[in-house]
Amino acid sequence: MTSSEDIVVQPPHSATWLVHLDRTMWVGGVRGLMLQALHPIAMRGVWQNSNFQQDPFGRLRRTADFVGRTTFGSPAEADEIGRRVRGIHKSLRVSDPDTGRTHRVDDPELLLWVHCAEVSSYLEVARRGGLGLTERQADSYLREQRRSASYVGLHPEDVPGSCAEMDAYFKQVRPALRVTEEAASAVRFLLWPRLPQELRALTPGKPAYFPFGALCYYTLPAWARRMYGVLPEVPQATVTAGLKAFRLAMNSLPEPLHDHAFMPSTRQMLRAARERLGAAGYDTAKGLRGLTDPRRWPKGLAA
Repeated sequence: MTSSEDIVVQPPHSATWLVHLDRTMWVGGVRGLMLQALHPIAMRGVWQNSNFQQDPFGRLRRTADFVGRTTFGSPAEADEIGRRVRGIHKSLRVSDPDTGRTHRVDDPELLLWVHCAEVSSYLEVARRGGLGLTERQADSYLREQRRSASYVGLHPEDVPGSCAEMDAYFKQVRPALRVTEEAASAVRFLLWPRLPQELRALTPGKPAYFPFGALCYYTLPAWARRMYGVLPEVPQATVTAGLKAFRLAMNSLPEPLHDHAFMPSTRQMLRAARERLGAAGYDTAKGLRGLTDPRRWPKGLAA
C-alpha cells in the first residue's frame, strides 16, 4: 500500500491536519501578519518588495497557498513551491533607513521570525477557538512545522519544535520588536483591506469585515496589543467567545463552498489531493476535513 507520506506532505494522522483544516486558520493568518509586522526589517521587506499596500488580502491567499501545498500537496508540489519561494527571496533585499544597512530577505533571522509568528498564530488561535489539542499534540504540530520551515530555506534544527521552545524564542526576540510606520499602516490595512479584483463583487459587504479584522487583532498577545494600541481593550472572554462563534460558523460551511476563498490554483491542488487520497483507499466523501476521522482511513491503517 502506498504510504500517505508519498501522497501528501503531512499525512491525515498528523497534528498539522487538525490545525490546518480548522477554519480558524483565517483568523490565525491575519493575526500572523499583524504579529510579523512588529519586526522592523521583516516588515520593511514586505513593504519594499510586494504590493501589500494595495492588496493585503492577496498576501494572505498566497500564504494560504504555500501552507496548503506544504501540507496537502504532494512532496513534488511542496518541493516546487519551496524552490520558487527560495528563488524569489534570494534576489530580494531590504533597505533599513534607520541604519543605512541592506539586508537579504532570505536572512535566516528574518525567515525564522516570519515562520514562528505564522505557525504560532495558527496553533494558538485554533486552540483558543476550541480545537481540542493536547499539549503533546501542540508540540507535535510545531515539530511537524519544522518541515514547512525547511521549504523556505531554514534548517529544521534551528526552528522551535515545541511550545516551550516557541515561548523561549518569543522571549528572546521581543526586545528587537517595535511599531514602525510601516507596521502601523499594515495593521490599518488589515483592519480595513482592499479586496483583490476577483473578489470586488463582495465590496458592498466590506463593512462586515471590520469585526473580523478586530477579532484577529484582539487575539494578538497582550504585549503586542500594548505595542500597537490601535484599538481600545475589550474583555478577553468576549474575544474568546467571538472566536469560538467564528469557528463554529466557518466549520459548518461545506468544503467546496469554503474553498472558493482560495486562489484557483490552490483549489486545483486540493482537488488533486482528494483524488490521490481517494485512489489510495481513503474515504473522501466528506472531503479532506473528514479524513481527520481514522474511520475514513484505509482498512488496517487506523490501527
